[in-house]
Amino acid sequence: MGQQLMYVFEVNIVAVVLAALSSFLLGGLWYSPLMFQQAWLEGAGLTELDLKSANHKVIFFGSFLLCIVASIGMAVVVGKGPSVLDTMVLGLSIGVIFVATSFGISYLFEQRPLKLFMVNAGYHTLQFTLIGFVIGSLN
Repeated sequence: MGQQLMYVFEVNIVAVVLAALSSFLLGGLWYSPLMFQQAWLEGAGLTELDLKSANHKVIFFGSFLLCIVASIGMAVVVGKGPSVLDTMVLGLSIGVIFVATSFGISYLFEQRPLKLFMVNAGYHTLQFTLIGFVIGSLN
């Protein structure tokens, strides 16, 4: 039991950091004017002024920290050995089955727009797929 417990928490730190960084950068691109910033702003009821007046240090540091936590979680769940395809499918499954459905329930009760759901659930589904890709590639 003790050896199994040690194995569960043995993660590739380089893979975790690179997965978190790739996830963070994906978010920067996803929510940028190049992709879905306008749809996200409209759906969330935010304006450009809201973005400019936000505390970017807290937002970016907190987001990167949460990307680290998600990447550590994926690395712990995956362990050693699965193929890149297996880890990507796991990430895709986490994004669709757990994250998107949880968002969906909340968004329905909060009466949030479908557009916002598609942007946010789409990002997180791709985020976990990308984390799975990086963790699996460096496993």
